[in-house]
Amino acid sequence: MKSKFDQTPEEWRPYKLTHQIVSIVQINLQKKTLIGMVELTIIPRKSQLKKVKLNAKQCRIYKILLNNKFEAKFDYYDLTQNIIPDEIPHQYSVTQFSEFHREAILEGDPDAAGGEILVHLPPEASHVIVEGRPFRLYIEYALENPHTGLHFYIPDDPSGLEKPHMFTTRYENNSRLWFPCIDSFSEVCTWKLEFTVDESMTAISCGDLVEIIQGPEGQRKKTYHYFLSIPTAAPNIGLAIGPFEVYVDPKMHEVTHFCLPGLMSLLIWTSRFLYEMFEFYEEALSTRYPYSCFKNVFVNEAYEEMISYASMCIMDVNLLHTSAIIDQTYTTRKFSAQAIAEQFYSTYISMQHSSDAWLSKGISNYLSGLYLKKFLGNNEYRHWIQAEMQDVVKYEQQYGGIVLDPSMLNFSRPRGFGIGSESNGSLHSRPSLEHTSSGGEAGFYFYLQNPHLLSPEYLEIYAKKAHLVIRMLENRIGSQLLLQVLNKQLSLALIYIQQSEVTDGLMRQAPQITPATTPGLITLPLDAAPGSNPTNPMLISTASFTRSIFTVTGKDMTVFMDQWVRQGGHAKFHMSFVFNRKRNTVELELKQECTEQLGIRKYVGPLTVALQELDGTFKHVLQIEATHAKADIVCHSKSRRQKKKKIPLCTGEEVDMDLSGMDSDSPVLWIRLDPEMTLIRTVDSKQPDFQWQYQLRHERDVTAQIEAIWALENFPSPHTRSCLTDMIENEQTYYKVRCEACYCLAKVANSMVSTWSGPPAMLSIFRKLFGCFSCPHIVRQNDFSNLQHYFLQKSIPVAMALLRNVHGICPVEINRFLIDLFKYNDNTRNRLSDNYYRAALIQALGNTITPVVALHHIGGAVTADSLSKDTQIIMEEISRCLNMEKLLQCYKYTVTVECLRSIRKLQKFGHLPNNVEFFRTYALYGQFKDVRLAALEAIVDYTKTDGNVEDVLYLLNMIDSDPVPNMKHALCRLIVNALSEKSPDRRKAKSPFNNAVVMHKLWKNFNSDGNIDARLRCNYIDLYYTVFGTKKPICLIEADQQTLSEIREEISSRRKSPLTTREVVDESKDILPEPEPPVVVHELPPVKLTPSRILSCKRESNAGSDNSRELPEAMDISLPTYFEPGMFKSDDIEVVQDAFGGVEEVVIHEEVEAMVEKEDEEMPEASDSADTEQSPQKKHHHHHHSKGKKKKEKKKRHKHKHKHKHGVHEHKRKSKDDVFSSGSSGSNSPAQ
Repeated sequence: MKSKFDQTPEEWRPYKLTHQIVSIVQINLQKKTLIGMVELTIIPRKSQLKKVKLNAKQCRIYKILLNNKFEAKFDYYDLTQNIIPDEIPHQYSVTQFSEFHREAILEGDPDAAGGEILVHLPPEASHVIVEGRPFRLYIEYALENPHTGLHFYIPDDPSGLEKPHMFTTRYENNSRLWFPCIDSFSEVCTWKLEFTVDESMTAISCGDLVEIIQGPEGQRKKTYHYFLSIPTAAPNIGLAIGPFEVYVDPKMHEVTHFCLPGLMSLLIWTSRFLYEMFEFYEEALSTRYPYSCFKNVFVNEAYEEMISYASMCIMDVNLLHTSAIIDQTYTTRKFSAQAIAEQFYSTYISMQHSSDAWLSKGISNYLSGLYLKKFLGNNEYRHWIQAEMQDVVKYEQQYGGIVLDPSMLNFSRPRGFGIGSESNGSLHSRPSLEHTSSGGEAGFYFYLQNPHLLSPEYLEIYAKKAHLVIRMLENRIGSQLLLQVLNKQLSLALIYIQQSEVTDGLMRQAPQITPATTPGLITLPLDAAPGSNPTNPMLISTASFTRSIFTVTGKDMTVFMDQWVRQGGHAKFHMSFVFNRKRNTVELELKQECTEQLGIRKYVGPLTVALQELDGTFKHVLQIEATHAKADIVCHSKSRRQKKKKIPLCTGEEVDMDLSGMDSDSPVLWIRLDPEMTLIRTVDSKQPDFQWQYQLRHERDVTAQIEAIWALENFPSPHTRSCLTDMIENEQTYYKVRCEACYCLAKVANSMVSTWSGPPAMLSIFRKLFGCFSCPHIVRQNDFSNLQHYFLQKSIPVAMALLRNVHGICPVEINRFLIDLFKYNDNTRNRLSDNYYRAALIQALGNTITPVVALHHIGGAVTADSLSKDTQIIMEEISRCLNMEKLLQCYKYTVTVECLRSIRKLQKFGHLPNNVEFFRTYALYGQFKDVRLAALEAIVDYTKTDGNVEDVLYLLNMIDSDPVPNMKHALCRLIVNALSEKSPDRRKAKSPFNNAVVMHKLWKNFNSDGNIDARLRCNYIDLYYTVFGTKKPICLIEADQQTLSEIREEISSRRKSPLTTREVVDESKDILPEPEPPVVVHELPPVKLTPSRILSCKRESNAGSDNSRELPEAMDISLPTYFEPGMFKSDDIEVVQDAFGGVEEVVIHEEVEAMVEKEDEEMPEASDSADTEQSPQKKHHHHHHSKGKKKKEKKKRHKHKHKHKHGVHEHKRKSKDDVFSSGSSGSNSPAQ
């Protein structure tokens, strides 16, 4: 039988939402409050419907009415308020938390039969349910100071340039944070939206603006009425309220732009190309834009740079720019293209289940990529694809394979948590991800069933991999056929909407219920596959998308989906070849040797190999069936002796090549594996250096040129130097390839520093391109009309600053060159801004800093006179630029950002004393976002290397209290990235983050305090995992060991004191010492646990300490380390209890003393002096034995030392039942 988490919404949800009204009647921006009501029109799909589950968080519900007549009772419960309750014993491990986190999230997941509000339908309204008629749920609610979901921007001076406004934020599906709803992408309905605001404000929401009604006289209010006739999911409903200025696109009147006062000029320039995007998408998809209007809103302190809603988009105000800005143009255009693409496949066509999110993300990214390919060029597009693939491969090799559709995974069978490690005595373990790869298993420390469980970094890489998989589909079925599949989905959705409007205004005609024949669910068979939805084309799933591909193309892509969508990981190939002169063949060898590594899986299928020969480019398709494959490829060319010849390339052009450097016996110039990037893979190709050089010089594909540059870093030689220099100077080469060649040439020059001749690398190139004709060492006035030269002029100084001489120091010529660039920089006649260029020069100055110069300063006071001359010059220039920035700010404070980073380098390498307070002033709220991030980056770097616990708490407190949600997220990622360096055991890393105070604060934040913002909680979990791993934190283990050691020392000292002997206690009961509180811990009360939270008693077996040798069970850290009454109960001690019945706590001390004394008697390593010291105590404790008998036993023990040693080993092998009493939860004590 299926669990509720494995069923589709149609299988378990016995009602259907058809229409919803959201009415906000009062909004107070200053107090951050709102009052409103919602009305949900619901059609029952089961005649015995008694309850309805809804979603709502941080909302105060006043009352719920059914059809405005019957008041309904409701229950509210939210397990995310406290993930692991305090009464449940736990070990502060991510392993255990993930299980409880998953349960809490799924209890409120509408796609898993969950919800925070359980509405009990009143019995007096049962006739409405039985008849199957629609009913309305009317809910009144209020919202006060929301943590997330709604963001209020309140400036310090509302009368200044910045104006207060508010807008919605979205992290996956979290509309429940600002109004009650069914917060699922699969529950679509029509909407009526009403917002009453001040007369000076504008309310912007989804759908068509029907009317604006002026309020009664004296109230100075107005109400905006919006209606959205297209069925839309609740997560795609957005809102923005503020004193916005309105700009209607002159070339497309359906598009309206909104910005804050004073930014209209920026808005006009930034949005001038938006109509081109609509035209491109409509032409590519052969369908019209699905909505009747589009609203583009720019706000301050946006949750993300861009969030799409139905027929509207909320974007960050920092994406606006003037006509003088170059770099920001590319970024803004990419976000705008993504926003409009998501209108088609994210808001209009929604996902069936959270496991189908890869389709929404992947298709929208694919469409935006097509736009970038047309308007920015094929080189830019292919470079973007290559960068995304590198990000996906890097993440999967570090954490594990990303599963795009995890609906088929087995989440029931427990498995060891952590990356390649067993669980540390965890009470719960993560799901089995055995289907994620054929080789190594994924090592995620979170479940994949809900987006609110996932790491934000995982979601970011998830979207990139989804795009790559859609692109793989394009390569398999063709671009035109894939667009036809997408067009068919849109066309069916349009027909569905038109048919629904013909009915009675609802999204779907109400089903007729016949209780005699249909007592249960009415729609969709129960045996429908997870994710399938054959009735509603407004929703897309993996199964329905596969069927659409088969219908349009006739190709069955089920195997492809199983291989790349329902499994994680990527392929990794090692390619080598040998040319056989006699047979004129290339003996190619492909290996997949790393299939057992994390994130890497075995690939079986076709693979393209491209050979560039003397007579042209020839592609061969190999069938890969094993991890080790060999193939003999016949060459179409024969080796020729002439040194120069025109060689035809894959583009059809013929070029002259100097063939003197190649092997005279081989006609092969270079070999490429999977040149079109049809697989998600990484390739390790072994070729000689001359073939990489030919590939870099003559291959026209930018990805091949980038790969050749990366490979040539390992071949420092004069030929490599010449090749890279030619590429930098070649005007026909893509500018990013030329910039990448600059950095590679710097590395090659450093490797050849002992044999390098001539001026420093790239110095002559820069002077040739940008120097004055009469005086080359003086740079010309800036002219950025040639964008290739602009980016090259930025990259060359930064790359040159990485050059080092034989002493590891930046050459003096480079420092003088950079200072001259500052001195002669003139932008007066340039119509474009040089702020990014000046920031690059500051970055170059920072790159020249080396720790070698500062060695003689370490340990002494750093003054201006003690700095070297070069360092003084650098510091003066950075200080001048930083001060000038305060007087004349540049766009986005790019110069200040680089100045802060360079100052941190000076501090880190010992040129300046560490002064973290300097950066804290720039990290305060009110500074520009990028400046704050640069300052926080410096603080994190300082804290990691030289900080203490107070510095860590400062960062964590900033995450807790900062009013900007995106800043909290960015700071968390900064810390995680800084601490993510590979180490054998991250839990043992010596770091100020790795201590009990930080651990408890982080645990409290994501277990109890982080109950609202899912992204922030997942960021906290990432940070906790990065510092402490998945097991019990090492700082707690050390604290437990220290506590045990202190207890043993105390017992030993009490044994030596006469006050602890039984005879003295018997004679003087009134002078007993007070027992110390840490020794006695009261027994926990019994806890009633639900079946899903039954704790196992699995014990830890692989975490121990050298301090616990004398306690055989001390290595069991998985169990609590407190002492419970009766834990050391024995017959002898019961007699003592009878004798001293009035002193219970002292008796517990006596029990522990007796246990340690017995251990001392059995341990053979005890010295003679120790036995001598213990003999008086034994006389007191065992006064019924004679002194002579004790001496005899002592001699006998020393005589048979070997025999007792075997006894100790037998003692260690005793079972746990012999060691612990039945009421004990755990102890580190020897057996009785």
